[in-house]
Amino acid sequence: MKNPQHIDKTQVALRFAQAGQSYPEHAIVQRKIAQQLFDLIAQYCPKQFNQVFEMGCGSGNLSYLLIENLQIKHLILNDLYSEVQQHFQSDQIQTQQKIKFLIGDIEQLNFPQNNDLIASSSVLQWMGDLEAVFAKARHSLNPHALLCFSTFGQQNLQEIKALTGQGLDYLSLDNIQEKLQQNGFEILHISEQIEALNFEHPKQILQHLKATGVTATASNFRWTKQSLQDFYLNYQQFLTQDELGKASYPLSYHPIYCIARRML
Repeated sequence: MKNPQHIDKTQVALRFAQAGQSYPEHAIVQRKIAQQLFDLIAQYCPKQFNQVFEMGCGSGNLSYLLIENLQIKHLILNDLYSEVQQHFQSDQIQTQQKIKFLIGDIEQLNFPQNNDLIASSSVLQWMGDLEAVFAKARHSLNPHALLCFSTFGQQNLQEIKALTGQGLDYLSLDNIQEKLQQNGFEILHISEQIEALNFEHPKQILQHLKATGVTATASNFRWTKQSLQDFYLNYQQFLTQDELGKASYPLSYHPIYCIARRML
């Protein structure tokens, strides 16, 4: 069993707040993951809900899919920092009066009670103690209601970790499954994928990570001219070529998808 990891949430909030404007454009993988998660939610869930709680709504990749495709009486959106509310000001959201925000660290907050669905996309990897989050989720869900989420597995951003030693301690699919079952959940679906984004130069990879706020893991890590040059040089080991012989530098994402039902 892994010990809970320590994550500086103020640093995470700062990095994501700084990336607030660039995130929607650059978070290509996160947007795709939110869509795949929603497709699973649509497959396993009813279409009508009294109350839905989303952990870590960010710029609304998953939130908008929920709002536009499901009938939700009360939607409660959580994130670390209040700036996320700017992403929900558009005329597109006719249900504005039905949305409430719960701002703060989900590990410290009391969950709203009587949820028909708890959803979360690309967030739970930031939890220091995922088991405690699962326990709180279970207690706040109605009997037989669903916890639906995506998170990231151990091969996520593996190139960055290999070259810099920076990164989160990701859990395996088996770890996640075990923690859910220990906390009174029945797993209806769990799966994983490896997705790669390809870039023309390692510099673009660092720009992409900064634009999506992912550098929050590296609060004590500072680039120098030398370490950047070393990074670019060492990234050559991951260089791939497509069938036309065009070279590119991959960045791996390792999404895990889960639909879990609260047992009585």
